[in-house]
Amino acid sequence: MTTRVLYPGSFDPIHNGHIEIVETAARAFDEVFVAVVGNPGKGSGVFTLEERFEIIAEAFAGMANVTPLMHSGLVIDLARDNDVDFIIKGLRASGDFESELQQAQINKQLSGVETMFLPSTSVSSFIASKYIREIARLGGDVSSMVPGPVLARLRAKMAGSD
Repeated sequence: MTTRVLYPGSFDPIHNGHIEIVETAARAFDEVFVAVVGNPGKGSGVFTLEERFEIIAEAFAGMANVTPLMHSGLVIDLARDNDVDFIIKGLRASGDFESELQQAQINKQLSGVETMFLPSTSVSSFIASKYIREIARLGGDVSSMVPGPVLARLRAKMAGSD
């Protein structure tokens, strides 16, 4: 029996904490879908949905059981369309758990799909995309928080926004 999971997020940008969660999921499950989803509540980001999809495709190109997806609707619809067994969410701190638990309960109620939580290690638990965006916009060094291809794209974006 194949176990399929969906890891949705805005991933603007994807960072080492996200990478860690995908690598853990790829070891634990047969198929991992990493879905860039549009989140109107987060406002405009650094990268377009299409650019984030491209970055994720690059980041996981060497992992045969990881498939990037792009979606602008409800996560539960994407879960149903891809016949996933679980939605996975990464947790950094206790504050994450509260909001993610609520989303998990809503998703379960609406779709029947369970959510599994994967904790990040203490090495990456402080990393958040919003801080990476802010640091990069102000010219700071985020090289220890993002993969190389993301860093290159961030630098190019920031150079073009002056």
